[in-house]
Amino acid sequence: MTNRSFVVLFAAVFCLAGIASAQQKNVEKVPIQHTSAASGSQMYVAYCAACHGKEGKGDGPAASALKVPPTDLTTLAKRNSGKFPRNEVYDTISGERSVAAHGSKDMPVWGTLFHSIDAHESISMMRLKNLTDYIETLQAK
Repeated sequence: MTNRSFVVLFAAVFCLAGIASAQQKNVEKVPIQHTSAASGSQMYVAYCAACHGKEGKGDGPAASALKVPPTDLTTLAKRNSGKFPRNEVYDTISGERSVAAHGSKDMPVWGTLFHSIDAHESISMMRLKNLTDYIETLQAK
């Protein structure tokens, strides 16, 4: 192989590596935003909509940057014989339940984060309950 061929090959490989690197999407982690513990809808918009979408269909603006597509939250009851899986949703949000699709906790463990902004356990539990209640309202009829 001539020097010129080697240089051209090296440049091509370098350019392809640069293009591949530029196409990778990164999700930037930011501090948790404080919201009202009483408002499930406010918490949903602040904490969930970026990935799950405004209406819970898994089409939020950050969804394409994730390794595993976010769950369509509007079909949880449908996929559970018509009954909203309240305990499973609560446990998933709190971090008590591991979801295979979340892999190594790609979805934030909101229970831990809620504890970080609310010193009282009862407030954190209210947040989890109210967010779960709001997700139930997203269920397709």
